[in-house]
Amino acid sequence: MSKKYRVSESVCAGHPDKLADQISDAIVDAVLEQDPKGRVAAEALVAKDTIVLAGEITTTAKIDYEAVAKGVIKKNGYVVPEWGFSNNAKVINRLHEQSAEIAVGVDKEGAGDQGLMYGYATNETEQYMPLQVVLAHKIVQAIDEARQSGSIPYLRPDGKSQVVVEEADEKVVGIRHITVAVPHDESVTLETVTKDITSKILKPLVESYNLTLPKEIIVNGTGVWHQPGPASDVGLTGRKIVVDTYGGAAKVGGGAFSGKDPSKVDRSGAYAARYLAKNIVASGKADRAEVCLAYYIGAQKPIMRSIDTFGTAKVSDQELEDYASSLLDLSVHGILEHFKLRNPIYAKTATYGHFGNSDYPWEQVVS
Repeated sequence: MSKKYRVSESVCAGHPDKLADQISDAIVDAVLEQDPKGRVAAEALVAKDTIVLAGEITTTAKIDYEAVAKGVIKKNGYVVPEWGFSNNAKVINRLHEQSAEIAVGVDKEGAGDQGLMYGYATNETEQYMPLQVVLAHKIVQAIDEARQSGSIPYLRPDGKSQVVVEEADEKVVGIRHITVAVPHDESVTLETVTKDITSKILKPLVESYNLTLPKEIIVNGTGVWHQPGPASDVGLTGRKIVVDTYGGAAKVGGGAFSGKDPSKVDRSGAYAARYLAKNIVASGKADRAEVCLAYYIGAQKPIMRSIDTFGTAKVSDQELEDYASSLLDLSVHGILEHFKLRNPIYAKTATYGHFGNSDYPWEQVVS
């Protein structure tokens, strides 16, 4: 029985890249709330005492983009100017209208860009996601909740997790290693941080999966982390696409999700591909599935759809193809209508991954 290892990471909501994603998706939601057919491609950069907004927006909505950005920063706990980044940061706005050359294709209900998208699912967890990804997300989410609730009161915004699981015969048999990085008040020792993170977050989570803590647990590998956020590490929209998807357990397409309205198939096509893969696995037709879609700019329908079940299929290839075709109209219009994607539902997706949360319409299982 050969052993293998799998690893995935996740980041807290206050991580600089995730701050940028949340700002971008808050802008998407603000536009769609007033103008469901608004076009948005909004990028954000967060650095020391600075927020830069750039990209293309075409809408009838009237938005105070500076207020949107600062609201996200405040929500994530950046209210201390001494950290070098707070809701008092300067906002530089370089947003402008979408190119007419792009708009001509979208106006005909075509894809807002070219690209390839992957969707993946596995039956090893109830979320139909790889276990190491689920654990990594749950760790940082629990860290954020501990900071916000005050159960670990000395934590500061920002943080990361990484989980290595051990696999035998394609089944997870244990956890090999957990890494956590989290900033905290200067008055608190690393020993205390390690003890609290282990006892209040890691141990209960691992035991809920009938697993045991690994011998290797690293908290703040350099030994010290006090200054959180963009003053220490610049953040940029779309830089965490592996965290946003399947943690490296499956292929990723060429484009990020956050900051894009659903006419951009980087986003809507990836949601559609996940929906197909998840339902193939949830229906028992395969243990694992990866679906790939591809579009060109202006295309109303995909130019390609492929399904890979990694030898785990329980039915014929033709039955898989027929089932996938019955699930969803893969035209851009069909995807947007099926999942009601013109609604302001995106801000929440910018943290803890875009997949595995049953609240999202693309995560629904056909009965």
